[in-house]
Amino acid sequence: MAAHAVRDETAARAGTGPVTGERMRRVLGAFCTGVVVVTAMDGDEPVGMACQSFSSLSLDPPLVCFCPGVASTTWPRVRSAGRFAVNVLAADQGELCRAMAGRDKFAGVAWTPGPGGSPLLNGALAWIEADIERELPGGDHAIVVGRVRDLAAGRAARPLLFFRGAFGHALAD
Repeated sequence: MAAHAVRDETAARAGTGPVTGERMRRVLGAFCTGVVVVTAMDGDEPVGMACQSFSSLSLDPPLVCFCPGVASTTWPRVRSAGRFAVNVLAADQGELCRAMAGRDKFAGVAWTPGPGGSPLLNGALAWIEADIERELPGGDHAIVVGRVRDLAAGRAARPLLFFRGAFGHALAD
């Protein structure tokens, strides 16, 4: 039997013009991501930033990565700490995520220090604490590789997701 290709009109359409930041945002917004908050201690002050560019990188050695914008004012503070925590947000933590994208990030936010000292946000689905192992250039973002030092799963709940510019959650547990 001969292989037969099925034409998918969406996939077959040619692009429409140059690859701009707006077009990248629109098209890549079709890729659903989880939402995390990256936290660290800058001296005695907790710092944090919302991030959707996070991934497991390697099991052996245990590595994760995230990609902060180079224009971020928080990233240099996380970098200077040398370690960070990734807090995986639950579906009911959209307001917490918005707060971490603002100026007064930790106002009214409950957290405890992790084993390495990084802030662990109460109510997160999971946390990963890592030391910064490497930073690579990535256009208007940095690619940060962290060596995992400790991690744990938190409560059982649906994850906070980001899809086409808005928060959402998984339909099933």
